[in-house]
Amino acid sequence: MIGAGALEIVWASGLKYPAVPVHLVIISLILTFDFLIKSAKVLPIGTMYAVFTGIGTIGTVVVESAVAGAVVSPAKIVIIMALLACVIGLKMTTQEAPR
Repeated sequence: MIGAGALEIVWASGLKYPAVPVHLVIISLILTFDFLIKSAKVLPIGTMYAVFTGIGTIGTVVVESAVAGAVVSPAKIVIIMALLACVIGLKMTTQEAPR
């Protein structure tokens, strides 16, 4: 799951920055969805997707500020922390389905 989120950061950033090779973007995209498919077999889909998008969103904002030197406003930090709190809340309130 964490791997899928990390790879999402790679391909999403690669779509914006031409310095990232196209083949790396394509490989990252394929591996992201492979990891998501494998994760969906063992985790609840809602929680899995929330964690995946949370990692991708937070990571992409961090990469954007590091690479482009963009200033992260206090409002953006509050929104990212709220997103993180929601992802953690989803994970904590999700119950395992009986097998």
